[in-house]
Amino acid sequence: MQKKAGPLFYVFLAAFVFFVMFPFLWILLSSIKPLSELFGDKAFDWFTSHPTLKSYVSVFVNYPFLRYLWNSTVVATITTVYTVFVAAFAAYAIARLEFKGKAVILGLVLAVSMFPQIATISPIYMFVKKFGLTNSYLGLIVPYTTFALPLSIWLLVTFFRKIPFDLEEAAKMDGATPMQTYFKVILPLAVPGVFTTSILVFIAAWNEFLFSLTINTAEKFKTVPVGIAMFQGQYTIPWGEISAATVIVTIPLVVMVLLFQRRIVSGLTSGSVKE
Repeated sequence: MQKKAGPLFYVFLAAFVFFVMFPFLWILLSSIKPLSELFGDKAFDWFTSHPTLKSYVSVFVNYPFLRYLWNSTVVATITTVYTVFVAAFAAYAIARLEFKGKAVILGLVLAVSMFPQIATISPIYMFVKKFGLTNSYLGLIVPYTTFALPLSIWLLVTFFRKIPFDLEEAAKMDGATPMQTYFKVILPLAVPGVFTTSILVFIAAWNEFLFSLTINTAEKFKTVPVGIAMFQGQYTIPWGEISAATVIVTIPLVVMVLLFQRRIVSGLTSGSVKE
């Protein structure tokens, strides 16, 4: 019989949720304040008596924000699709096939993911510049592999290892080829893990800043994080527009996680429990 949580638990839970949500709530409230209340004594007031949506209108009227959103969507989507597709094959081989050097490969994958971006930006920029990929979608998709692929492989290896080997043996006895076994037996069972990995990779690509700032300097290829960072002028910082833009780009991610939270939790837990 499960023990019922006491009042103290809910007090700590409410406090935890408040501290986690505080930055987003503050940005949300700041985005609907008039400019006069973003500075001075009223800047620290929680609520405003004159809410306005001028900052949201300004984001789309005075900046090419729709272009930023489109660029981030294209880059993050393509990065997610091709990275998870490649990582699924690699993870299947590492988790299900017997060959020498599997531990070494996983170690190399982990080592690559531990390199800070600032240490890899110089050689990556030289590579992209040499092949003429600056100011293009491909110029970001290729570098994003350095963090998206290791993340995908590590997550998917765990999910593929959880699938019983008996199913694979049964498919072989029925005459299925390795590729048929992979696509018709193994991959469908790993869908929760693939779905979870895809969401995590998409969020990582959507929020990436350093590569995008360095490689794509043309206005029409800037992504959302870089575009918001460039809102500030030489003498002013438009905090209202920055707050509104931050809310706009955060809401889709929050909605996506809330809509698919059961699949995400299912994917995360399915790879962590052994039967």
